[in-house]
Amino acid sequence: MKEFMINENDSGQRVDKFISKAMPDMPKSMMYRLIRKKDIKLNGKRCTISDRLTAGDRVTVYVKDELAAPKKQDMSFLSAPSDLDVIFEDNNILVAFKPEGLDSHSNGENSEDTLINRIKHRLYDSGEFRPEEESSFAPALCSRLDRNTSGLVTAAKTAAALREVNQAIRSGSLHKIYRCVTAFPPPKSSDIITAYHRKDSERNIVRISDEPTEGFKEIRTGYQVLAQKGSLCLVEVTLYTGRTHQIRAHLAHVGAPVLGDGKYGNIAVNKRFAIFRQALCAYALRFDLPESSPLSYLNKAEIKAPLPEFQERFFPDIK
Repeated sequence: MKEFMINENDSGQRVDKFISKAMPDMPKSMMYRLIRKKDIKLNGKRCTISDRLTAGDRVTVYVKDELAAPKKQDMSFLSAPSDLDVIFEDNNILVAFKPEGLDSHSNGENSEDTLINRIKHRLYDSGEFRPEEESSFAPALCSRLDRNTSGLVTAAKTAAALREVNQAIRSGSLHKIYRCVTAFPPPKSSDIITAYHRKDSERNIVRISDEPTEGFKEIRTGYQVLAQKGSLCLVEVTLYTGRTHQIRAHLAHVGAPVLGDGKYGNIAVNKRFAIFRQALCAYALRFDLPESSPLSYLNKAEIKAPLPEFQERFFPDIK
């Protein structure tokens, strides 16, 4: 038998989702069979897979001892440094500045030094994250950045905050603002451009089409030129959709590739300015949450990164 006391981070989940996280070694077919046979109980009574958990509930699973063994805690995050450039933090979220060259999550090469592991390590050291007290939750990133893109990334410190921020992203209530230097001017000084995007996972590249095409998904990218020097432009970009490589591929598609981009950019211009990492930074976050949201107080926060290094190099007079 295995018994779980539901805490705040476990609450709000369906019974089956919770069991899948709390007992990952249990096959789903077995879990559903146990529920049908009344061998998984909620507060001592029969439950269904769709019952929602609340803090203080008791979930009991009648199962063989080998499956009832304590969940092995993954403490590999302690191998990552706890060094972190925190831009904003409260009891619900943490906004960190990710430097270029650092992966947001593990890249499959067994590298433990990732942004999320640094965040977990920091919260573990501060006592805010105790893996042994959690059955189904760990601090999580609400978004990610490419390895060679620097900038702000939001992490949720609680399950409730993770749900709220993810909902804000889906509804467009969290605005992500980027700054970049383009090798050539965009077609207009400001615009919101629409195109269609398809990711080629095997080659890790995306294709952009101006017309709706099978297998392509719509993207919308807003931009404003802040300054121009010769062919180079300092551009502020607002994402209205969030697809892989969207900014880099979309701007390249309209003739304004990001300076330093080796995948979608202009190699000759990159060589001329001796810049070989994309001049792109997730510069600011702005929340526009409904007043009913428990995180609506974030609407007053102005969360900005330090001026990107590439901006200080090419456009030092612009703030």
